[in-house]
Amino acid sequence: MSDRAALLEFAVAAAREAGAFAMRLFRSDALQAMEKGDKSPVTQADRGAEQLLRERIRAAYPGDGILGEEYGEEPSRTGRLWILDPIDGTLAYVRGIPFFSVLVGVEEEGKSIAGVAHFPALFETMAGASGQGAVWMQGEGGGARPARVSTVSALSGAFLCLTSARGFTRTGRDDALVRLQAATALQRGYGDAYGHMLVATGRAELMLDPIMAVWDCAALAPIVEEAGGRFTDFADAPTIRGGSALSTNGRIHDAVLALLAG
Repeated sequence: MSDRAALLEFAVAAAREAGAFAMRLFRSDALQAMEKGDKSPVTQADRGAEQLLRERIRAAYPGDGILGEEYGEEPSRTGRLWILDPIDGTLAYVRGIPFFSVLVGVEEEGKSIAGVAHFPALFETMAGASGQGAVWMQGEGGGARPARVSTVSALSGAFLCLTSARGFTRTGRDDALVRLQAATALQRGYGDAYGHMLVATGRAELMLDPIMAVWDCAALAPIVEEAGGRFTDFADAPTIRGGSALSTNGRIHDAVLALLAG
């Protein structure tokens, strides 16, 4: 097994363990939601899942850096950085909606090289690493098959996903969203990481997120790219730090960017 394959295998196991932790409080009367300084919600499940992930990473990869949504950054001494979102989609999680995920991304020397998106309430896990391809694991047994983007080549046949229309308003892009809705065949609000993973598994053609943090993006980029798609910010930069995110099957990426730009 290559070093990168072993890294991804560890990330999948850690994400599943954190997902099992989160499931203990999902739809539970014991769940407590609090408001952070940016007005977003956080629960004891978010914090506990991130602590668990940090403990596993420190034990298995001492010296690696860790950046997480809830507990900030521990600098790297190896050039490798683990980027964590312990519960992506906390709003969904708090409301008892199963589209939340555990995101584990790995960056080496500034390049996003591996990612895992685990959806514990849906029994789905997507994972990918540079040069290793991407896989889609389904069911409690974790049966795996390759993750591949769709072959749709025209926007007129595309399925568009987005997290929130309000994000387009907040970033002054209402007109762009109207143009994209008019140009595509189907639009649904499968938000957060799930929309990007619908693209990676060929079930949708584009996912739009006008407001994104690095921990929202780090796990997604290598999965989408290894599945044959493209992951950029809204300015077409292949980055996880652009503040926005666009996943497509690659074939329609340029057309989407043109409509975003007006």
